[in-house]
Amino acid sequence: MEKSYKRDLVTAALPYANGAVHIGHLAGVYIPADIYVRYLRMRGRDVKFICGSDEHGVPITIKARQQNCTPQEVVDKYHLIIKDSFERLGISFDIYSRTSSETHHKTASEFFRKLYDEGKFIEKESEQYYDEEANHFLADRYITGTCPKCGAENAYGDQCEKCGSTLSPNELINPKSTLSGSIPVLKKTSHWYLPLDQYEPWLRDWILEQHKEWKVNVYGQCKSWL
Repeated sequence: MEKSYKRDLVTAALPYANGAVHIGHLAGVYIPADIYVRYLRMRGRDVKFICGSDEHGVPITIKARQQNCTPQEVVDKYHLIIKDSFERLGISFDIYSRTSSETHHKTASEFFRKLYDEGKFIEKESEQYYDEEANHFLADRYITGTCPKCGAENAYGDQCEKCGSTLSPNELINPKSTLSGSIPVLKKTSHWYLPLDQYEPWLRDWILEQHKEWKVNVYGQCKSWL
C-alpha cells in the first residue's frame, strides 16, 4: 500500500564550508533534489526544501591550518561562496542556513542535553591515535595510511576515497599524522557513546517493516547497519 503524507520535507547533504562546490556535488546531490522539489510544488504539495553549510568538522580545521587563519574565517568565506553558487544555478532552497547559526547551536545543544539528562549515553575509555609533536588527537582526516581493503595509499582515517570503504583510524596500515607527518601513538581518552544496539528492535521494525517503499540501494544500505 502506497503511503500518503500531508507535508514533504526535503533536504540534501550539507556541503562542508571548506571549499567551493563543484559540478560533481551539483549533479550528484543538489540538482536531483531540486528537480524533485519542483515536481512536488507543481503537484501543489506542501513542501519545504532545507539545506545549509556544514561548518563543524575536521575538514574545516584542516583548511584553517593550511591557510593560517581561524576556522571561523574559513566558514565565513566559503559559506558565502557556496550560497552564491546555489543561487546563481537556481537551486530553489526555501531555507539555506549554516550550522554555526544560533538556532542550530541551541537546538543541537538541547537535543544532546535531553539525552544526557535521561542517562542515554554511556562513557567509555578507548585508545585513539595522538600526535605527540602537534599535541593533538587525530580524528578521521587528521590521519592517513594504507587502506586495508584495497591497498591505496593516503586513505583517510574515516574513508578510503579510492574504493569507498568506511574505515576507522586503527584499521589503517602505517598510519601517519597529517599535522606533522609523524607516526602517531595510541593514547587513552574518554568519550560518550549512544548505545544503538539497545534500540535495534525499534530500528529494525522502523527500517525493515515501515519503510519498504525506500529505493533498493537505500533500503539495503540501512539494513546493513543493523
